[in-house]
This record gives sequence, structure tokens and C-alpha cells, in this order.
Amino acid sequence: MAPSRNPKQPFRQIPRKRSRNQLKKNKRPHSQPKIGNSEMPAERLQKIIAAAGIASRRKAEELISAGHVKVNGTVVTALGTKADPESDHIRVDGKLLQGAQHHVYLLLNKPKGYVTTVSDPEKRPTVMQLIRGVKKRVYPVGRLDYASEGLLLLTNDGSLANKLMKAASQVSKTYVVKIAGVPSGDSLEKLRGGVSIQTEDGRRVRTAPAGIRLIKEANNPWYEVTLIEGRNREIRRMFEKVGHHVEKIKRVRYGPLTLDVPSGQFRALTAQEVDRLRTACNKPIASNKPSVA
Repeated sequence: MAPSRNPKQPFRQIPRKRSRNQLKKNKRPHSQPKIGNSEMPAERLQKIIAAAGIASRRKAEELISAGHVKVNGTVVTALGTKADPESDHIRVDGKLLQGAQHHVYLLLNKPKGYVTTVSDPEKRPTVMQLIRGVKKRVYPVGRLDYASEGLLLLTNDGSLANKLMKAASQVSKTYVVKIAGVPSGDSLEKLRGGVSIQTEDGRRVRTAPAGIRLIKEANNPWYEVTLIEGRNREIRRMFEKVGHHVEKIKRVRYGPLTLDVPSGQFRALTAQEVDRLRTACNKPIASNKPSVA
């Protein structure tokens, strides 16, 4: 029988033992130090560096591990390190990240009848009218002409946009194209090898080799056309060069991205998709082997 407690003795509660999981929860791992003291939520360094357009997340992890990153003057090598992008001074190879801007990456299915520009002096509808509700100011990456439709990227990441628009990046762009009349085999071979066309400013340039594949036989057939450059109205001028008018153009792929939203709709890219775009920009230039029908 348990001894009775003296009623005059004050009750003393025995503290409960904390479980191992509770102890872990209250203890920050040494491998994941947190830097910064503002009220903003801390983020992993590799995410901050990638958002600033310096490198992909994987490359950012390599830079951190190799000691190329400083936070508030201290070299950081732990991959779990977190920082506040608003208040901490983050340097990569001595270069200060300017505010670590939060970038936005959008994939839009552009309909016909919209110009790919922020504003139009002729007051025609612009693609910016299709992305209402986006708080950040974004810009189109390259362009699709007024009569063309399909996959268009928009972002405020100037570094990535410039890389994507450079011809040297060789990021492939794939279109489905409807042609008036049936081109001959010789005409298609000429287009695959590259032809001389005139640009908007009157210069003559030779197009890079193109992949061309028949996808629907008809009096006015459909072809899949893959380019590694993006001159304005290039596909239209290529087919006009061999005597055929282009009736319809729709971009269906841009590098690793595939058009997957209805016409006039848009969505945000995932972090993995942004990383794949960065990787596509940094691939070494390979020899071009155009596909055949």
C-alpha cells in the first residue's frame, strides 16, 4: 500500500522526461546553422543563390562546399546553412548578391492575335494582358509573332533570359507548322541544311541546320520543325524561300519545356524546370544533325 501524503506538505509535480524526438526538435543541428536576425523566413543558401541567377541549385551547392560563398564576411561550407536574403550580406566569389531578387518564371500558351511585347504603339493586344494577377513585373523571353501561337516564356530573371536569347546557347525550339502545298524532297533538304534569308533590317543571313519531320500528310501538310536559333519570322521566311506559304505556326517545346496549358493560360515553372533551363543554356555546342522525314 502506497504511503499517504501529509496534507500540510505542498504538492510537488515531478517533471516528465522528454523523449529523444522532442530533444532533437528543440536542438538545431550543427550542420544547418541559421544566419540573420530579421523577421523574414530564412532560406537555404543554394536556393538564394539560384534565385539571384548566379547558378543552378546544384552548382550553388558545389560553390558552397568549395568555400566560394561568404555570409556576413564568414566563409560558409555547410550545405544546410540558411540565411535571410533581405538582411544578410551574401557574396559568391567576392560578388555581393544585390537583394537576392525573387524571380518569377512563367510558361504561357500565347494565342494568335497578341503581340509579344510589354506595350504596343498600335494598341494591339499584348501578351501582358494574359498574365493579370502576377505581382512581379516580367518580360517575354524572345517573341512569337502576331499570327503565331504556343509556348512563350516570361520572367524577371534578366541573366537567364539573355542566355536563352543568345544564338550561341543553342537551346532548341520546336514548332508544328502547316504549309500551303507539298514541298519537294529537295526543298526540305535545303531547309534542313540551312538557306539564305533576308532579315527585317535588310541583311542576308544563313539559317542554322533545322530538324524537319512530316507529322501529317495532306494537300497542306503539317511538319514538326526544330530550330536552335530564334530570328523573327524565321520559319515563315525559310519556307517562302522554297516557294511555300506558312499558314499556321505553333511552338510546342522550348528546350526541356513542353506546352501543357490551354490557349491563353499560363503557369509558373517549377524549380526543377528552371534548373533544367539553366543547364540547357550551359551545354557545350554540339554538331547539328538535322532529323529527316
